[in-house]
Amino acid sequence: MIVLSNVSKVFTSSSGNITALDNINLNVEKGQIYGIVGYSGAGKSTLIRLLNGLETPSSGSIIVAGQDIAGAKGEKLRQARLKVSMVFQHFNLLWSRTVGDNIAFPMQIAGVNKRQIKQRVAELIKLVGLEGREQAYPSQLSGGQKQRVGIARALANNPDVLLCDEATSALDPQTTDSILELLLDINRQLKLTIVLITHEMHVVRKICQRVAVMENGRIVEEGPVLDVFTHPQQPITQTFVRQVSHHDEARDPFNPQWVQGLNGGILKLTFLGGQTQQPVIAEVIQQFNIALNILHGKITQTVDGAFGELYVHIDSDASQLENIVNYLNQKRVETEVIQHA
Repeated sequence: MIVLSNVSKVFTSSSGNITALDNINLNVEKGQIYGIVGYSGAGKSTLIRLLNGLETPSSGSIIVAGQDIAGAKGEKLRQARLKVSMVFQHFNLLWSRTVGDNIAFPMQIAGVNKRQIKQRVAELIKLVGLEGREQAYPSQLSGGQKQRVGIARALANNPDVLLCDEATSALDPQTTDSILELLLDINRQLKLTIVLITHEMHVVRKICQRVAVMENGRIVEEGPVLDVFTHPQQPITQTFVRQVSHHDEARDPFNPQWVQGLNGGILKLTFLGGQTQQPVIAEVIQQFNIALNILHGKITQTVDGAFGELYVHIDSDASQLENIVNYLNQKRVETEVIQHA
């Protein structure tokens, strides 16, 4: 659905050239919710402007919904843009128009007849949960309701791709979750490809299937969300994953200093998917006839399943600890020896 090959973008200024994007390669499959995460200045906004044709790359190719966005011009570019729609951080609604009129606006520009517009507006009002608010003006809406109007407006012309540029950054946490649930529901119902630009890993964890992490104009890490969360490779990715832990958990992360001086071994167990619901700890205790102390743990949900982290203390010698590690690995529980004395 979206393929970027060796894409770079260089801006020229009086002080010299600025490389906003450096050799970006990206592949988003049809019907996927894809997250692009990075801090300010990482190049996210430039990337999304390339996807909808507002900017052209300095080099490389961009294919969106079968169209060469980078090479399209004039009427061809206008037609290509009809298949790529956008949801903005600050809503960008027309304040002099009602909810219904805001949703109708892109269809009016596209020349859709009035009967079809009326029918489509009614469908979208229901889809985004704004029944009864058709005649309200933006000033009469909450932030979450305004963003629902923005989403409905973006869907008006039946796009193939929905771009969300920090679409939840201006919302409180509870409203953010409701908007993410709406986007997930839209993706499931319409099989719509969604690209989410964000600096919040919580947003990615909540609804995305794959994620790319950007830093200094480059993609430094990419993969399925579950893999990136359980095995973050780059320091910036590790920082983002910790951000989710702080968002979801009231307690502090595991601190190795808590267990200094304990005999035996400290193990970190990582459970994926269905393993989070299996009595693995009880099985280890029975199998090896040992005392096992749980030190710290949590389970995190992603759209493709859950993963859990558990830190345990086992008072055993090195030989028995090795057997326990092998047993856990056979049970598909990733096991790492944090400390052994």
